[in-house]
Amino acid sequence: MKLPDFEGLAMFAKVAEERSFARAAKALGVSVPTVSRGVARLEERFGARLFNRTSRQLALTEFGLKLADRASRIYCDAEDIENAARELSSRPRGLIRLATPMTFGVHWIAPILPEFFKLYPDISVDLHMSDAVVDLVADGFDAALRIAVLPDSSLVARRLAPVSPFILASPDYLAQHGTPQHPRELPAHHCLGYAYRPRQDIWRLTSKTGEEYVVTPGGPLRVTNSEALVPMALAGLGICELPEFMASEYMADGRLKALLPDWSLPKGALYFVTPSARTRPVKVEVLADFVAAKLSNPPWRWPR
Repeated sequence: MKLPDFEGLAMFAKVAEERSFARAAKALGVSVPTVSRGVARLEERFGARLFNRTSRQLALTEFGLKLADRASRIYCDAEDIENAARELSSRPRGLIRLATPMTFGVHWIAPILPEFFKLYPDISVDLHMSDAVVDLVADGFDAALRIAVLPDSSLVARRLAPVSPFILASPDYLAQHGTPQHPRELPAHHCLGYAYRPRQDIWRLTSKTGEEYVVTPGGPLRVTNSEALVPMALAGLGICELPEFMASEYMADGRLKALLPDWSLPKGALYFVTPSARTRPVKVEVLADFVAAKLSNPPWRWPR
């Protein structure tokens, strides 16, 4: 069974209301021939005329008069549906599937969510926390927060804040094993490893003069979450790399000391990443703006 000709019915209802093809076309924002063709399709489909036309007058036939009210209701219902849809699409609501690194999600995203939910009570969040990089499209995520030197990709990334990495050790470790002055000395130390480094499990350091040196960490522990390195480092059992949002707390109170001040690891940043900017729903837009407002000037910046 063919679908009803909703477009034709809408045009018929408007012509019946305006008693004019020209005025109906203007109200609908289409041409007069388009309206004429729509009404003609209905007349052919129904096998009966809807209007009596003269050069000066347009009047509903008896058949058209019986259908006009119902066609008008269909047209009004369609307008109501569209208006409701616009309101729903402009009001933030629905589920957001958001991926974050584990430690960052626990310490920096979860604490700001209560305020977000108070502002947007019609939004819910499925917060996926893992240091493994998810495929936003294949895994069905609406957005992700990533801390990285972001590679080129088809994703849309909004840079929120810089995040520097630091190589750290405790004063006890340095007192026992000495303080390395050059990256070439690091292989002789217990350097704790992190499995989810984007570009292999290496430390690529660059000096202020542009010299580069690559170190492969070798020590008693390799983890899939950086926070698991902290107890080992605090216990004086190794050197670790931590991102700034974790490291600044321990540097501030002296429990860990940043090493090799004349050298630096590649500086990353915090990004809000989505599959597409053109189709990004308003619920995701407000989450991006909220996170940006909270974390664009983050409290973890070092030096403070």
